[in-house]
Amino acid sequence: MPTMVFINLPVADLERSTAFYEALGYSINPQFSDETAACVVISDTVYVMAITHARFTDFTDKPISDGSTIEVINSLTADSKDDVHRIVDAAVAAGGTEDRPAMDLGFMYQRSYLDPDGHRWEHVWMDMQAAQDGPPAE
Repeated sequence: MPTMVFINLPVADLERSTAFYEALGYSINPQFSDETAACVVISDTVYVMAITHARFTDFTDKPISDGSTIEVINSLTADSKDDVHRIVDAAVAAGGTEDRPAMDLGFMYQRSYLDPDGHRWEHVWMDMQAAQDGPPAE
């Protein structure tokens, strides 16, 4: 069985967060969702658990970030530059905030946004052949 990744994120408003991720084209797995958490299906092996603050504190004794600090950047690959634009544009339209300018390194292109709770997401397209070949000869 492939390794599955569950990204657990505290959210201030579960309904708002669920609507946000659905607006990006992701589905919610009702089997692992209730009034305290929503299981967002990113892919067959990657899931986001959007968890209310009250429920999240059951899993940690540390304070929940207020969004003014950052501890992790969640990066997901995209199939094309157009897919990068589609997902980030959808995130901004759904209430997210694009927090950095697009980065184009030739072999890699990325854009990033903050979701409504301030969690940072990057969507990245990579030209694997260009990455393998390295920079062009001068």
